[in-house]
Amino acid sequence: MKIKAFTVIFSILMAVWLILNQSVDIEYLVLGAVISVLLAFMFCRGCSVFNDINFTPKAFVYTFMFLAVFIFELIKANFDIARIVLTPSLPIKPGIIKAKTKLKSRMARLILANSITLTPGTFTIDIIDDTLYIHCVHLDDADREKLGKKIIRKFEKYLEVIYG
Repeated sequence: MKIKAFTVIFSILMAVWLILNQSVDIEYLVLGAVISVLLAFMFCRGCSVFNDINFTPKAFVYTFMFLAVFIFELIKANFDIARIVLTPSLPIKPGIIKAKTKLKSRMARLILANSITLTPGTFTIDIIDDTLYIHCVHLDDADREKLGKKIIRKFEKYLEVIYG
């Protein structure tokens, strides 16, 4: 069992326990810790997905920066899609682009793909090795490779620090 993965899973489970119970009484803390340890022990045997996370102050700061960029991109994309929906005469050019990522960690690639998919107007269709196939509602750039880099780079630079 990997101690790093165990620590991450235990911390997540304990945080969820505290949020759901909304109490820091000793009984709740002890019960939450026991349940979190048991569940983390059960689920951590083959768990390698959290091994690539960097536990550094810089990675911690970059996590919050990543979340801020993601929320900003999410809001911006929602306004763009709303504009397209409310103005049907706007020409849209849907299509699929191929974009390469520099991320080596499987978890980092998964988070990148999900971040792209959760942003309205884009959808990650597949990940093959270091290449993501992304469907876009509107391909305004003639250079698809440049557009792919633009979409990925927003999130990738933060995930590189978080996942090393």
